[in-house]
Amino acid sequence: MGDPMVRCLLRAGYFVTIWNRTHSKAEVLRAAGAQPAISIAEAVSGADVVISMLEAGPIVAQVLQEALPALSDGALWIDMSSTKQSEAQQFHATLQAAGHAFIDAPVSGGVGGAQAGTLAIMAGASTSDYARVEAILAAMGRPALVGPPGSGQVAKLCNQLIVGATLTIVAEALLLAQAAGADVSAVRAAIRGGFAESKILEVHGQRMLERNFVAGGQVKSQIKDMHNILAAAEAAHVTLPVTQLVTQRYETLATSHPTADHAAALLALEALNPGQRLGDGPDKLS
Repeated sequence: MGDPMVRCLLRAGYFVTIWNRTHSKAEVLRAAGAQPAISIAEAVSGADVVISMLEAGPIVAQVLQEALPALSDGALWIDMSSTKQSEAQQFHATLQAAGHAFIDAPVSGGVGGAQAGTLAIMAGASTSDYARVEAILAAMGRPALVGPPGSGQVAKLCNQLIVGATLTIVAEALLLAQAAGADVSAVRAAIRGGFAESKILEVHGQRMLERNFVAGGQVKSQIKDMHNILAAAEAAHVTLPVTQLVTQRYETLATSHPTADHAAALLALEALNPGQRLGDGPDKLS
């Protein structure tokens, strides 16, 4: 995700210094105009705005602590990773105490959205901080201010809640159509355009028909998101029974298919239904 997002910023005319834990991944972007840095301190030194895009909250916390002594006065840190709401709130508190600003701005849209610069960007920030970087975020997609710091992660969790549940339901619908004797491709085409239409039915419904589980969004990432959703629900004192069930379904894939696309919800469903299999093609996993 970070690579195409950097390219969008460069195309928009921004000067971008980059750092990656695997230096070769940063070095690749030199030809596009980015300036690879050897250390975190070098990367953030002199920057008015710092953007992080990392695997999970604990890694963001580690990188932030390493970068903190080198941050310029009044620097604004935008974390575009997917983390827990509580982690984002802690990042905000840490940076605020040191005289800096923080925005949590997780994204949705996958690698394709990052390449096209059309990511949905959900920002948790003060209105003044958001105004300061709205144009930067707009270079990478469609930003929206959704509340104070931490709210971006809530919005992303709501997004992933709907994605995870819908993937599971689309798998159930397609398997039912085939098992009941209908032409499953024709059923999918017939219900598209009605109330059941969604990006999941369009994109991942086709992936399921093709048994294409080459990763876009990975199962292990979906599981992480589902756990974060349940943590946020517990903190907000609400019960989400369907989300609990969807989480359990994805957890059955944690060992067997952790790096498959999250459309592998179909594989978890087929395991519950011995003898039922959507289509007759081979599974594409890499």
